Amino acid sequence: MHTEILVSGFGGQGALFAGQLLAYAALDAGLNVTWIPSYGPEMRGGTAHCTVIVSDEEIGSPLVRRPGCVIALNLPSFQKYEPLVRPGGWLVYNSSLVPALPSRSDIRYVAVPANEIGEQLGAARQANVALLGALLAATNMLPLEAVERALDAHLSDRQRKFLDSNKQALRRGAAVVAPQPTAAPERTAALPAAA
Repeated sequence: MHTEILVSGFGGQGALFAGQLLAYAALDAGLNVTWIPSYGPEMRGGTAHCTVIVSDEEIGSPLVRRPGCVIALNLPSFQKYEPLVRPGGWLVYNSSLVPALPSRSDIRYVAVPANEIGEQLGAARQANVALLGALLAATNMLPLEAVERALDAHLSDRQRKFLDSNKQALRRGAAVVAPQPTAAPERTAALPAAA
């Protein structure tokens, strides 16, 4: 398995946190991981994205040009990264903020009303974790339990009050996705190989 993921949104939407959470979960599961954040100079409202590579082999380079998976938290991210998703890949997007209709037939789309899920749990900021749950349910990259364990182990003391609602957001995001067939009970790599 070698999966390249890009998570993108406005600053403050939690794109970096979602990527970091995925990286921690994969690392704790014994996989090789890279996590590279990138953000504009603005504290809130600017751009923020990160790339994550999860692999069961050594990772040769942390650079990602054609990701196999994209999580788009907002419309600008959807528009920027939709053309870059590798054929056969996944684009998981926040349908609460992305009114655009998918334009490609060679990738798979997952529309998640992520803001609504977060608002139902008391914090629209948990849209990021709902989208991560949908990605994991779609790809079978890691079990949801691995991310829940990462939340238990790595959520800061200041954010611990959101532990349960983050877990609920993860599960509700996953529930949006129809179950995908798996080749192995733990995880599979039903994603295109890296270029």
